[in-house]
Amino acid sequence: MSGSMVELPVDGASVSGYLAIPEQGPAPGVVVLQEWWGLVPQIKDVCDDLASDGFVALAPDLYEGEFALHTEMDKAAELMTSLPPDRAARDMSSAIDYLLDLDLSSGESVGVVGFCMGGMLSLMVGALEGPRVAAIAPFYGAPLNDDAPDWSGLTARVEGHFATADDFFPPESVNALGQHLREIGKNVDFHFYDGTGHAFANSENPLGTYDQVAATVAWDRTLKLFRSCL
Repeated sequence: MSGSMVELPVDGASVSGYLAIPEQGPAPGVVVLQEWWGLVPQIKDVCDDLASDGFVALAPDLYEGEFALHTEMDKAAELMTSLPPDRAARDMSSAIDYLLDLDLSSGESVGVVGFCMGGMLSLMVGALEGPRVAAIAPFYGAPLNDDAPDWSGLTARVEGHFATADDFFPPESVNALGQHLREIGKNVDFHFYDGTGHAFANSENPLGTYDQVAATVAWDRTLKLFRSCL
């Protein structure tokens, strides 16, 4: 099953996104947030997989057509750091609007899954959008230190998936965030996968860390989360 590119209305203009729709609907909506590489084929594959499992999946193109190859880590870092936070928030909110307004999408809230940079953004958009986001599955990415948003708006059920060897998002810092969120009354669980490194669920293996067993367990948990909350 494969999706197609669509245009999402944004403040009188538009932003592109990749939309995958299941064979039978209406179905719950899920926003898919990219890694720092951009809206690359692997992220589109995630949307297609979600559609095959009965969800309407939409990945907004946060880089507006730009992307980096796996051999271009410097470019990926530049694209990520130059992404204006307000524009990212606007485009993610527009993706939620699009799904909630779509006839083939059901429910009054969506799920969000994100990877690396997208994992961090998934938690941030959950804090910004409140009850419009019912479930969040961040993969090896979280807002740490000064990047943390105002968590008072976070109402979603959160189940995150993290590596035990990750210099980008150290497990000690991620674990501390999870503990803090639970202490302030948020419904949060973070899973740490022994022997894994950053991007362990990316089947294209850009960092040489792909772990099929851990990726399968994490994805099964993600589908279970979305089925129970959406």
